[in-house]
Amino acid sequence: MSTGDKIENTGDEVNGEVKESAGKAVGNERLEAEGRADRVKGDLKQAGEHVKDAFKR
Repeated sequence: MSTGDKIENTGDEVNGEVKESAGKAVGNERLEAEGRADRVKGDLKQAGEHVKDAFKR
């Protein structure tokens, strides 16, 4: 997995966590759901990269 991909995926996860927390803090369910979706997207991309790395070995 390239370092750039790792950083991008981690960025998606962090942005999702921030959005989710902000949504909870202000009571905005839509923002909270967007944050959850971004976090999950980052997690899935990260898992896909790990699978690719496993096959490279």
